[in-house]
This record gives sequence, C-alpha cells and structure tokens, in this order.
Amino acid sequence: MAILHLKSGKPDAARAEDDARVRTTVEAILKDIETRGDAAVRELALKFDRHAPASFRLSPSEIEAAIQKVAPRDMEDIRFAQAQVRRFAEAQRASIADVEIETLPGVILGHRTIPVQSVGCYVPGGKFPMVASAHMSVLTAQVAGVPRIVAAAPPVGGAPHPAIVAAMHLGGAHEILVLGGIQAVGAMALGTETIRPVDMLVGPGNAFVAEAKRQLFGRVGIDLFAGPTETMVIADDSVDAELCATDLLGQAEHGYNSPACLLTVSRKLAEATLAEIDRLLAILPTAETAAASWRDYGSVILCDSHDEMLHLANEMAYEHVQVMTDRDDWYLEHMHSYGALFLGPRTNVANGDKVIGTNHTLPTRRAGRYTGGLWVGKFLKTHSYQRVTTDAAAALIGEYGSRLSLLEGFVGHAEQCNIRVRRYGGRNVPYGMAAE
Repeated sequence: MAILHLKSGKPDAARAEDDARVRTTVEAILKDIETRGDAAVRELALKFDRHAPASFRLSPSEIEAAIQKVAPRDMEDIRFAQAQVRRFAEAQRASIADVEIETLPGVILGHRTIPVQSVGCYVPGGKFPMVASAHMSVLTAQVAGVPRIVAAAPPVGGAPHPAIVAAMHLGGAHEILVLGGIQAVGAMALGTETIRPVDMLVGPGNAFVAEAKRQLFGRVGIDLFAGPTETMVIADDSVDAELCATDLLGQAEHGYNSPACLLTVSRKLAEATLAEIDRLLAILPTAETAAASWRDYGSVILCDSHDEMLHLANEMAYEHVQVMTDRDDWYLEHMHSYGALFLGPRTNVANGDKVIGTNHTLPTRRAGRYTGGLWVGKFLKTHSYQRVTTDAAAALIGEYGSRLSLLEGFVGHAEQCNIRVRRYGGRNVPYGMAAE
C-alpha cells in the first residue's frame, strides 16, 4: 500500500497518558460515591456544577415550569426530531420477534425478548446542551418498553436546561435528575439514599463520563464503550474541499480531543481541504475547540485507490463515516467496521446527530469492529426457554445428554438425564452410568 499521511495528530503515547489520568480520577470519585452516597454526590455537584438543590430529582411542577420556558418553535423542532427517531425505532422493534420451534417431536425451544427493567440515560449538557441525546436514549428506551427510565443532565447556568427537560419528558422519562458528570452516572449505577440504582447506563458524555461507564460495566450494563466523537470523510474528486472541510470541522467542535480524518485518492482535494479548514477556522464561532481538535487529532491520508481507502477505513473503524465518492453504494456494501455511514453529499453527520432518525450514540475507538450503536435492541434481552412435552422426547434427549455429560466427566449432570430415562423411558440406568 502507498498511503501518505499529509497531516497527523497527537501520537498514541500522549493519548494514553491522558487516558491514564482520567482513569485515576474516575476511580477515586466512584469509590467516594459508593462509600458516602448522597453526601459525595452533593459535594461533587457543588464543586463541578455549583448546583446542589434539596432534591436533584425534578418534581412534576418543576418539569412543567421548565417546559414552559421552551420557545414554541423549539418545541415544534423537538417534536419533529422525536417523531423521526420514534418512527425508525418502532420499525427496528417490529423487526425483533420472539421465537418458538419444535426441533424434535415433543421438544419445544424458544426465546423471548424482554426489556431491561431500569435504565439510566445520561444527556451531556456542559459546553453544549445535547438536547438530541434525550431523543436517542430516553425515547428509544421507551419504544423498547423499559418500565423505569431515569434521565440525568447537568444544570446549565445553575438551572435545568428547559429544552433538555422537555425532550426527556416528551421522550418518556419517568424520573429526571438535574445532575451531571461522574456523579450522575455513578449515582444512577451505584444508587444512593435518594436515588434507586438502575440496571443499565446509556448515553454519550465527555472522557470522564465514558470512563465512569467503563469502570461501572459489570455492576450495570452499558450501551457501549465510548470515547470522544470521531468523524471520517472518505472523498474523491466528485466533491469539493468546502464540503470536506465543513464536515470535518462540524464534528471537531465537539471537544478538544475529537478525531477528524480525511481519506482521499486526490492530492488536489487533500491540499485544498487543508487550506479550506484554515479559512473556516478563522470564521467559525467554535473555532477555539475545533482548532485544538484539528491540531492534535486531525489527519489527512492520501491513498492510491478506493480499495486502499476501504481497507484503511475498516481498520480505523471510525464512529461517523461520511462517504462522498463516485461509488457510495460500493462502500455501503463493503464497509464492515464503523459506527454509522452517511452516504453522498446531500447527507451529513449533523443530520444523524440531531434529526434524521437514526441513533447518534455510536461506537468509537475502533469498537465498531465488534458492536454497532445504540438502538432498540440494546434495551432488550433475549432469554431462551425449553419445554419437553412427551415421554419419548424426554427419554431420547436424556440418553444423549447422559452420554455427553459423562464424556466430560460430569456424573451429576448425567444423573439429571438418567432419571428422566428411567421415569419416562422405562429403562433402568444404574446411577452414574451412561444410558445406552
């Protein structure tokens, strides 16, 4: 392969040092929450958000008061976005069916899809109030049938963010907490004197929230291991530098460590995109953040062919992959490791983030190699069951089970099978012997 890096970001070793510092901080805070409960949560909320009300949970009247502050047009836009997310989530739910099959005469096997019983949905609200994250987590959990949905977001300006509260309420949240950061996900997962623990945590967040979810995994389920937002643009000469630069910077503004990568077969486009990024950073209101991300985590990679770009894109497995080429469907057919694809110049990642209907909580840090993003199915557990309805079936399966158990040395297992052979097959199998 002849791959040329025209621009590279911060080396992996430096990124690993950043991750180690986050891990240590999160571990100490979670231990404090587990030990001291509400007292620790209140101290952390006061320290990081300067917000420690009598109760972090909003009452129905407080929810209504917050919603009244949302402008009518904003409310209309929230309802429109939720309608799109709901429509797609309901289609996904309809695709998931229970199964029951008679595999042998008298042997019934099946599975049921059962919702997780309680979910904590985190909605970021620090630098940017992520209203859309409420649709993606709360509403999707509601479509899945989760009976208890807890939603948490930090205060903005010392108070609940009205649009976030509205989105959580309309999406179906049963409890709304004005609580952010590690203290929010820690309290929801571990429980405190006033906050009942949940079975699962979902939703995006900064590096500290993501690390908290990682450390809490096992105590609770999580949607996925998430890092900073990533975006990749795969482009050729069918598009121009302005589109490429805009799509790269549009995601780089998420935070100071949001990777953005251009893969292209066109040196002309690569160099023009680099120049266009410099031009846009001079006028972009969020340039302080986007410029830092681009400086430390941005990359431009020149490839010889579309085959090379495909191979590299699958290897890097970025969260968002914007494909703008003369063969977009070819990429759709052959891409296998990514968070979500955005095909063609008419679509873009911001549509997916905010309104188009697909879920924006997606795998990062190459996790797209083994998982997809948040969807209705993440809130559903598949549980199998078995039923043997005839004596003949009980004896037949028992014979095989007896011999296969003893093959592995499990005498007690074998006897579970043998007793069925004796009772339902009318055969005297000595204790601890294989049924013949």
